[in-house]
Amino acid sequence: MKIGIITGASSGIGKEFVIQVSQKETLDEIWVIARRKERLEELRTLIQTPLRILALDLTKQESIEEVQALLQKESPDLRILVNASGFAKFGTYRDLSLEEVNGMIDLNCKAAVDLTQISLPYMGHGARILEICSAAGFQPLPGINVYAATKAFLISYTRALRWELIGRGITATAVCPQWVKTEFMAVGQDTQNGKTVNHFLRLAANPKHVVACALFDNAIGLPIAAFGPFGLFHLACAKFIPHFIIIAAWELLRRV
Repeated sequence: MKIGIITGASSGIGKEFVIQVSQKETLDEIWVIARRKERLEELRTLIQTPLRILALDLTKQESIEEVQALLQKESPDLRILVNASGFAKFGTYRDLSLEEVNGMIDLNCKAAVDLTQISLPYMGHGARILEICSAAGFQPLPGINVYAATKAFLISYTRALRWELIGRGITATAVCPQWVKTEFMAVGQDTQNGKTVNHFLRLAANPKHVVACALFDNAIGLPIAAFGPFGLFHLACAKFIPHFIIIAAWELLRRV
């Protein structure tokens, strides 16, 4: 049985990945994972590929173990894994609770690595991994410090994993978009001081374009999928400009 696994599938980029993967990949089933079961059920009306609904909270270890047990039971041919679960909370260290900080680390980092780790034994030559990171991970960003740090971790993990998998013919790509038109901003600003970042929504990209770009970049073997000219410019700046200069510029921009 050929399957795909997509986390964070109830909304935003994850939902769009379900739609486009179903159109571009020949799969017997897509396993969709998110907390909101009713949102996952709605996906059945949007695609033709059969879905297996897994309403799970991936910050809980028992959820990871449930997916692992299902993989062991079904022993599928896993052709594509998309780790799109994740969230941000805006604010400095003064504004964020331990629950918010730990939630970002657990979902953005630990859950992505755990899902990848338990999936790899079922992936063969030509399989694909897309870890949804962010351009925020290219450099430290005050005001979204913890979120940016979690994405920097995931970028580093994915780039190293790509090299580890070369002999198996599995392609791993760190997908690093800028702002995207999803529920991300509303969730991010729902904190004690969510106005630490209050701009750029007008520049946000369409999820359809981001996902199409990510799938293409992964298909041609790119380690980083940076969406559009601005994303590529941002990546280049992060490589060649000292971080203290980028941080100073960000400190001005985030207040606009």
